[in-house]
Amino acid sequence: MCGIVGYIGNREAYPIIIKGLQRLEYRGYDSAGVALYDEESKQVQVSKTKGKVADLEKKAAQEISRKGKLGIGHTRWATHGIPNDVNSHPHVSNSGELIIIHNGIIENYDALRKELENRGYTFKSDTDTEVLVNLIEDVKKSENLKLGKAVQVALNQAIGAYAIAVFDETRPNELVVARLGSPLAIGVGEDEYFVASDASPFIEYTNNAIYLEDGEMAIIKREKGVKVRKIKSDSEVEPYVQELQLNLEQIEKNGYDHFMLKEIYEQPDAISDTYRGRMLVDEGIIRMAGVEDNLTKFTNAKRIIIVACGTSWHAGLVAEYLFEDFARIPVEVEYASEFRYRNPVIYPDDVVIAISQSGETADTMAAIKLAKEKGAFVFGVCNVVGSSISRETHAGAYTHAGPEIGVASTKAFTTQITVLSLIALKVAKAKGTITNEQLHMHLQELSLIPEKVTEALKSNEHIELIAEKYKDVANFLYLGRGFNFPVALEGALKLKEISYIHAEGYPAAEMKHGPIALIDEQMPVVVIATKKGHYEKVISNIQEIKSRNGRIIGVVTKGDVAVRELADYVIEVPDTIEAFTPLVTTIPLQLLSYHIALMLGKNVDQPRNLAKSVTVE
Repeated sequence: MCGIVGYIGNREAYPIIIKGLQRLEYRGYDSAGVALYDEESKQVQVSKTKGKVADLEKKAAQEISRKGKLGIGHTRWATHGIPNDVNSHPHVSNSGELIIIHNGIIENYDALRKELENRGYTFKSDTDTEVLVNLIEDVKKSENLKLGKAVQVALNQAIGAYAIAVFDETRPNELVVARLGSPLAIGVGEDEYFVASDASPFIEYTNNAIYLEDGEMAIIKREKGVKVRKIKSDSEVEPYVQELQLNLEQIEKNGYDHFMLKEIYEQPDAISDTYRGRMLVDEGIIRMAGVEDNLTKFTNAKRIIIVACGTSWHAGLVAEYLFEDFARIPVEVEYASEFRYRNPVIYPDDVVIAISQSGETADTMAAIKLAKEKGAFVFGVCNVVGSSISRETHAGAYTHAGPEIGVASTKAFTTQITVLSLIALKVAKAKGTITNEQLHMHLQELSLIPEKVTEALKSNEHIELIAEKYKDVANFLYLGRGFNFPVALEGALKLKEISYIHAEGYPAAEMKHGPIALIDEQMPVVVIATKKGHYEKVISNIQEIKSRNGRIIGVVTKGDVAVRELADYVIEVPDTIEAFTPLVTTIPLQLLSYHIALMLGKNVDQPRNLAKSVTVE
């Protein structure tokens, strides 16, 4: 949530900041702003507005000179205070000297605000961020401290989560940043430095980056470089500069109308990249260092607990079937957002698998910390190299999906399932719950999935016609059984996220225990009815819908006849073994959601109220 961009160096900061904010639009936001230090006037210029970065550009052109080689920019996703110009970032201290941008939540802001008001401070906004910048100012002036030390002292009084960038109008040669529970990267150039929520805003300028750890801050100076310190202990930390594996092409649309569509079509390559080097089909070998180094943890586990949110939670539900079917280990799949609040029972011999696309999901991070406190072994599955989850877990595996810019996850889902399939198969082989022949067969079939996904994508034009037919309905129902029940949930989530049509996913057999009351001639029902897995039962469910005049869209195995006779529309997918059907059946559901949202004129890549990386609880 929220996007942070900052620059200090010898170039004009404004175009770098604006382009950086555009790169971070995928994170979700409702307002935007920029602050620049103008060397000629020796003053800070601020422009901010409710709305998009494009609105900010128009407003800034009228309000400020847009000159300066030190600046910060922000896209805000509202927490404290409604989206409006006043609540937008950056925020300025009462003296006008300190300027801040902030991602996260200061939980004790109300108490701090009252204390500052008693000292004579006034506030223009409803935000916790304005409280924080004035707290820093109060510490700086009352204790006669430099900015970096004042930030450190103030943050030790603040409770919550944050990534901040702040500078002092009277010391325009430095920029101070800090993080706790919210990501922050520093791009290192030649006598110039970039700050951002992730590396995408500065990838065209430098391939070198420092990722701050939780509880760290950095003082960045043009000529003296970067000094990193622990916020609590004040101990100095040697910054680790790593070379980025990201490139500009990965974060551009490359001819596609939307990032979501691009990422749907990237799935064959993304799945291949995820298993490349890990899966030796002919030898029947799976190589995953994070699993191999901890194999006894998995094989001795009495239980696996999977924690995740949203689409990652749905991938975890698929993994429940995979681990129980292949490795015969009981699995519980938990919403990370609920996990730590219900006093869960966790044993030292449990394995906890945390799944997150961004690797920064606040709820999942909290669940990881709780599991570690209870002595469980925690394994992470995420996409972003160097993310918080990759550092907090005992071991893990990256999905290698490449950057996912569209807020509604697509390739994250299929690559997470791919990684989890490999882990389940490797553990199953080590436990002896599958034979060499079964392992070889599954690996061979998994190696064919990319071309089967490519084949499934060829239904795009047919799906577009179905979307045209049903784009104006108020409700959708999605049904699936077994491995495809989570796919039904994911299909419904995709439609809700980007078209704002109400949709629900259900196990097909549960339809008659309530949802069947909703069925009439206005209700389209998407039924995943592949020939693998309870096919006859699903046919019975379809007949129940048909007898109540429901509109049926069947996702079927290529060549299916029975469903075609009952359904209003069918979408064919290639045949595969039951465990891997989610990798192909989810494709038409992604495309259906995309086309319906597009036809309704919705912002496909940046749906309202949503954020790509949910870094607050």
